[in-house]
Amino acid sequence: MSNQTAVTEFLLLGFSDIQELQILHFVVFLLLYLISLLGDLLIITAIALDRHLHTPMYFFLMNLSILDLGSISVTIPKSMASSLTNTRSISYSGCVTQVFFFIFFAETDFVLLTIMAYDRYVAICKPLHYETIMNRRACVQMAASAWITGILYSALHTGITFEISFCGGNVVDQFFCEVPQLLNLACSDLYLIEVGFLLADGQGCLVRCQLCPFIPSVTLTA
Repeated sequence: MSNQTAVTEFLLLGFSDIQELQILHFVVFLLLYLISLLGDLLIITAIALDRHLHTPMYFFLMNLSILDLGSISVTIPKSMASSLTNTRSISYSGCVTQVFFFIFFAETDFVLLTIMAYDRYVAICKPLHYETIMNRRACVQMAASAWITGILYSALHTGITFEISFCGGNVVDQFFCEVPQLLNLACSDLYLIEVGFLLADGQGCLVRCQLCPFIPSVTLTA
């Protein structure tokens, strides 16, 4: 690809050039990262070990905690390492990987939150049919659909982003590879890219709208 020959790495801007503030940033981010890590692991462990929590709501909550673990692990450790070692570079492939997984976890999170909202809707509005609608098979299918949707959406979004040619420099004005900041470095026409993003976002919204009802409707009519 032509854009790979133009840019081989990106430079991520930190929060400060002062060494003392960089160390402070590392310590603060480390504490927040460990707290988030511990909280998510406790939730996952509690749900996995307690049979009383083996319900649809807690099943989806466990998936949400796994996604949270992934999303914070995509950007925070790299930012902490950059602050500690005072190196801001990230390879082209590393930036692609970071964008892919960041979008993947974010999109899967959105889809899963939609499913959880539907789960609460069924529990409140259709309590007598709740166990029939939100059975184990339906929950697993919806969770798997959320993860697959995230992968497909992220692959499409990442592919569209890195089809552009980067000739506006390689300095990303963010502490991780963020798509809007990457688009600021583009020297090609972004019209088709924006259309592609709109189509991808529209498809993502359509999937989220149609993901929940199709399994219960089949169950109720059976």
